[in-house]
Amino acid sequence: MTGGGGFLGSFLVERLRDLGTPAEGLFVPRRAEFDLTREADVERLYDAARPDVVIHLAAEVGGIGANRENPGRFFYANMAMGLHLIEHARRRGVEKFVQVGTICAYPKHTPVPFREQDLWSGYPEETNAPYGIAKKALLVMCQAYREQYELNAIYLLPVNLYGPRDNFDLQSSHVIPAMIRKFVEARAGGTGSVELWGDGSPSREFLYVEDAAEGILAAAALYDGAEPVNLGTGREIRIKDLAETISRTVGYSGAMVWNTAKPNGQPRRCLDVSRARERFGFEARTSFEDGLKRTIAWYLAHRQTTEPKRRGPMGVSHPPARV
Repeated sequence: MTGGGGFLGSFLVERLRDLGTPAEGLFVPRRAEFDLTREADVERLYDAARPDVVIHLAAEVGGIGANRENPGRFFYANMAMGLHLIEHARRRGVEKFVQVGTICAYPKHTPVPFREQDLWSGYPEETNAPYGIAKKALLVMCQAYREQYELNAIYLLPVNLYGPRDNFDLQSSHVIPAMIRKFVEARAGGTGSVELWGDGSPSREFLYVEDAAEGILAAAALYDGAEPVNLGTGREIRIKDLAETISRTVGYSGAMVWNTAKPNGQPRRCLDVSRARERFGFEARTSFEDGLKRTIAWYLAHRQTTEPKRRGPMGVSHPPARV
């Protein structure tokens, strides 16, 4: 499984081990050993792992700020990793390839709820378009390789993830960990106001990381179709309401200052999740309230002992077979 050392990947690894996957059946490389943007390293990876199933989670990704600072890098790294991994999965006769995509692949003004058939109805939101388009190109590659080479490649579209162990670095984090950190630090420092990006009007849907891991494993075990599949909850929340919920939960009572010079990002995000339910029985189980409390509790317990880190390629993992 690529990305097994990252946020989502760490929960997938734990779940696979809980299900009885032996240590020798789970290959989780690290970037220090394998740079997946290099074809030679991908070849070495397949030589070492001899996988039956590959779950490709590895990504270079971040929030709006990180996307604006690294459009070229995010396009190249994500495109190159998927390109090499899928091609060499085909050459090695891998039984199944699970490509984890991104909700950023959807057009900026996709009708809500987002249906998988709307992926090609427009251009993605500009701040994350290079990342989203690179990931969406891998959907085309999976479908083309299925048609020509009979590679059993599936493509999943998880919505915005959150949970314990997330990235809380303000330079590269997503909205929930960034808000949690800002409000906790403001409360601790007695700061009278917190600056937030945009105007608070966009909406987002969030999927708890352990639910996402369950959805990916369910698809790996039960889904063999060519069509992309959304993974989410089907429920959205406005960013302004999210900020108020987080500030209240962490006990911050100061003001929120919305910096409207900063971008809002995509206006709305909310998925149609019926295909995942119908094709492999996935439904998210964790309520947003419970998931948010667990995430805040984890950050409060670890903020003094963990160093913030930038996201990068996450490693390799898979269902009960070798990756």
